[in-house]
Amino acid sequence: MDESRLVERQVGSRVVYRGNVLTLRVDDVELPSGKRSRREVVEHPGGVAVVAVDRDGSVILVRQYRYPVRSALWEIPAGKLDPGEDPRECAARELEEETGYRAAVLEEVVPFYTSPGFCDEVLHLFFAKGLTAGEDRPEEDEIIETRRVRRAGLDEMIARGEIRDGKTLLGLFVAMSRGLI
Repeated sequence: MDESRLVERQVGSRVVYRGNVLTLRVDDVELPSGKRSRREVVEHPGGVAVVAVDRDGSVILVRQYRYPVRSALWEIPAGKLDPGEDPRECAARELEEETGYRAAVLEEVVPFYTSPGFCDEVLHLFFAKGLTAGEDRPEEDEIIETRRVRRAGLDEMIARGEIRDGKTLLGLFVAMSRGLI
């Protein structure tokens, strides 16, 4: 099917909120049928997520409280891109800040949209290998617990619903499918 038959044309736009992390925009669009509709769009600068695998096949997970879901979640290290920042540099920075680990190899696996129904955020998924332990440096508003988890432990955590974060599940499943963990 020709993609141009699916395109919605923006005919109006207004910013209703601009914050430190995101901007909320309301767009008026013309549908391919000629009818009009409204789209609410969250603009986000994008970020990175890192599946960090140690020599013994353990994955480095971080746990932190996520206010929007009112729960502490187990996740792979991740963070927001600074303006103009290269995703690989961001991945290295976030891995070290959140866990203290440095990676000899950072392989970009795939960029993906987190929630394209309402948000333009793109996350760049990386695999980190050749890890060297160091001192973590979380940001002042981050309280982070770090854990090394082997494959069997990851399977159990997923089965029990302890890992519920989308980027983490995607990253772990891709790593598992490639035999990395």
